[in-house]
Amino acid sequence: MAVQLQRPHAAVVWFVLCCLSGAMTVPDPRQREALMQLEASMQTGGRMLLTDAERRLDDLLFKMKQKEVMRPDFPPAMHFFKARHLIRTSQIFQLLQQMPKGAALHVHDFSMVDVEWLVKNVTYRPHCYMCYTDIASVRFIFSSQLPKPLPRCSPWILLENLRAKLINATELDNSIMGNLTLFTQQDPDTVYPSQDAVWDKFEQAFLAVWGLVTYAPVFRDYYYQGLTEFYMDNVMYLEVRALLPEIYELDGSTHDRTWTLKTYQDVTRQFTAEHPDFFGARIIFTVHRGINISMMTAVVEEAMKLHRDFPDIMAGFDLVGREDKGRSLWYFRDALFLPSERGVTLPFFFHAGETDLEGTEVDQNLLDALLLNTSRIGHGFALLRHPLARSISKKNEVAVEVCPISNQVLKLVKDIRNHPAAVLMSENHPVVISSDDPALFGASGLSYDFYEAFVGFGGLGFHIGSLKALARNSIRYSSLAPNQQEKVLALWQRSWDKFVSENDLF
Repeated sequence: MAVQLQRPHAAVVWFVLCCLSGAMTVPDPRQREALMQLEASMQTGGRMLLTDAERRLDDLLFKMKQKEVMRPDFPPAMHFFKARHLIRTSQIFQLLQQMPKGAALHVHDFSMVDVEWLVKNVTYRPHCYMCYTDIASVRFIFSSQLPKPLPRCSPWILLENLRAKLINATELDNSIMGNLTLFTQQDPDTVYPSQDAVWDKFEQAFLAVWGLVTYAPVFRDYYYQGLTEFYMDNVMYLEVRALLPEIYELDGSTHDRTWTLKTYQDVTRQFTAEHPDFFGARIIFTVHRGINISMMTAVVEEAMKLHRDFPDIMAGFDLVGREDKGRSLWYFRDALFLPSERGVTLPFFFHAGETDLEGTEVDQNLLDALLLNTSRIGHGFALLRHPLARSISKKNEVAVEVCPISNQVLKLVKDIRNHPAAVLMSENHPVVISSDDPALFGASGLSYDFYEAFVGFGGLGFHIGSLKALARNSIRYSSLAPNQQEKVLALWQRSWDKFVSENDLF
């Protein structure tokens, strides 16, 4: 039997308005209850229909939350690096791991996979060379012979020879892992005292991983492993932002972007064939926002061609890189307007508002993203400072891709409870939860970010209807065609019903 969460009838709203419009009197308990119902109904999932089994599971979740929010070491109030081990022991987190979360719509290509897999699997392969940079990072390359020297790097070392000389390679492996992730056991605020410091390490980690993942055999295996890790976390569809780099072979020959996109397509088809309850993945082609206008024009030209030739796998286009240091969307407006000028479809999924630099040109990216007809907004952290952009995005159903852990680690917010998305969800603004660069943050899949959103954003107010709405949002606001969305929703609903029945303990 389907029942509904408490929601205000039109008569209730009329009653509240009448009470509030008169002179000050002793508050009527009915007025207070009506106000509470009205406010609760306005949040994400506030008007979600629930079955009896879902209501019972919600009661269980509420009891878990009551214990969680009373903890002196409340995880959402702490830096994720300090809170991770606490989150892993949380009953709520363990339940969220089992929950079918729908889609992950904001994930980057070379930060999907656990760095331990990279070190234990990839760096142990033959022909893997490493050098140490003069800024205490590392670089890798696979080569059939000694590679040419790399500027500002030590002489290349063949890792299999180096490990053969060691009694125990654990210390070396841990050192390599430390270069591929931001995660640290030390105090993160001491290690990363500023946004510049954490972004510097962030960018160095990407450069360190580059030579490993752009080697053709690894590239295929890495992407397959990335799909596997999200699949194991009960995610059934991904939209991956990918740079589509040249991929190299052992002899140094390279493949172009068409080959790279085709390989994404082939691996995705292989994975979905082997996992029938996984719907698939699409690629959002990205380019770094530090390039110049002529380069951007050429890239947009290529993006239009790739979208035409690979409509099934390529979802659209975006700019990546640190927003505060990169060029604004407005700077690239002529290049980004090319598809519209030519009557060509090229959906945009712009990063915008991943900043706290209020009033700057960078801060205007949110409005410019909407002017350029973006399909979704990546991060949108600054959206609360732009009431017009907020209104337009809600009216036009331009969903915000919220990545809680990323925003905290990159020092936009300290306490997850103060994240702007808490306000967006309180008013049912279109929102999806994603994980951005989980491997770089010591996370995996989507469950950690769902935990931070469910427990941190909403406190005791968010319930199973909120979780259900977020999962459905991730499918509804994906780039999939309406008929495909219906298929994914049906697939998700079957998994959701199974999840609820298995956890219905009452």
